[in-house]
Amino acid sequence: MAQTGDPAATLAGLLDSWGHERVVLCGMAGARGGLRETPYLDCPAGLEAWAREAAHFKLAGRDISVAAGLTGSNDNGRPDVMRGEETQIFGALALDPGLAVGQRLMVLPGTHSKWARVTDGVVTGFTTHMTGELFDLLGASTLSLAGDLVANDDDEGFTAGLARAEDGTAFTSGLFEARAAQLCAGKPPAWARGFVSGLLVGTEIGGGTLSGLDCVVLIGEPLLSTRYREALRRKGVEAVEMAGEECAIAGLRLLDGRD
Repeated sequence: MAQTGDPAATLAGLLDSWGHERVVLCGMAGARGGLRETPYLDCPAGLEAWAREAAHFKLAGRDISVAAGLTGSNDNGRPDVMRGEETQIFGALALDPGLAVGQRLMVLPGTHSKWARVTDGVVTGFTTHMTGELFDLLGASTLSLAGDLVANDDDEGFTAGLARAEDGTAFTSGLFEARAAQLCAGKPPAWARGFVSGLLVGTEIGGGTLSGLDCVVLIGEPLLSTRYREALRRKGVEAVEMAGEECAIAGLRLLDGRD
């Protein structure tokens, strides 16, 4: 749900019904125009440095903490930012301490998919792909898509989209196939949604740095992570899946000082 009112007033109203004395938040609550702007911590960034940058204040008589974001260089050496995904990353490291040893690639699918490089528990950099946002925007286009992402798309269409992302077809040309296939080949909207999803995810993964990797850690919504795992397997890379909500809660608990 998009927040259209004053963030502080909205949260204060919710706190009256929640009854909690302490609230810990991450993501866009710390953005400019959010509840309280928090800094972007420069990468490389570890847990302790990230936790120190959180904002702490009182609201409606209760203790509020808002996590900081991260800024770093992407795979092309250009600046990038994240808010919220860092909490999931540190939460994942807390849930599975073995991930804090050695070099890891953590992929967080979503509106702005993040590919984070983590070395010995320290986030060294990351790259953002606007895969989810593009999918939502294309849903209102002339491609004639209908239904919800993943829940209403089609496995056959998704696989076809992955294949199209790999065969050298220009991305913009491949997109229009979603409409033409409905008009000329009788494909239903669910197939078209799956196709566009596969084309976008396949393009993202095709542009990622996977050389030398045997395994990727996927952190996100289970159905979407499963799609990414399928696409990664086509590249010969296996993935370990972790639930995004569980990782986020674990990360917030780190800021709250609880195990």
